[in-house]
Amino acid sequence: MNRTNRILQNQLFRAHLEQNRVAEADRCFCHHDMGHFLDVARIARIICLQEGIEIGEDILYAAALLHDIGRHIQYEEGTPHETASARIAPQILAQCDYSEWESNYIVDAIRAHRDASVETEQNLRGVLYRADKASRACFACAAEKECNWERKKKNLLIRY
Repeated sequence: MNRTNRILQNQLFRAHLEQNRVAEADRCFCHHDMGHFLDVARIARIICLQEGIEIGEDILYAAALLHDIGRHIQYEEGTPHETASARIAPQILAQCDYSEWESNYIVDAIRAHRDASVETEQNLRGVLYRADKASRACFACAAEKECNWERKKKNLLIRY
């Protein structure tokens, strides 16, 4: 987890994390913050264990920490956040000693984390998609009634 911890200390990562915080300061719905990133990482790990998928922890955590890092850009410019995050991630990954192959693998998963067609894939793309969707605690959210997610997408029961 040494490289994962380098991401946490990376200046570019921390700057974007802060920009997400500022952009969502008045948001009553789900936030794209460290709590969400860690929930996604840990659920991704559980999914891998339950389904027998072998993905290294540094890869899982990197994808989870970076998958929404460009969310503030979506608010500011309208660029889909999976696209913005996929643009930001390679520089952070390179600074934290991820290989080019690892970076491409992670960025591909980030780019696909909102694409329902990858949901059943038994790889990082599928795991990140499922973990991201399962991470929201809709059953305990004060804004659940106002949320525009379809009811069938909401997590109204604990799964992981």
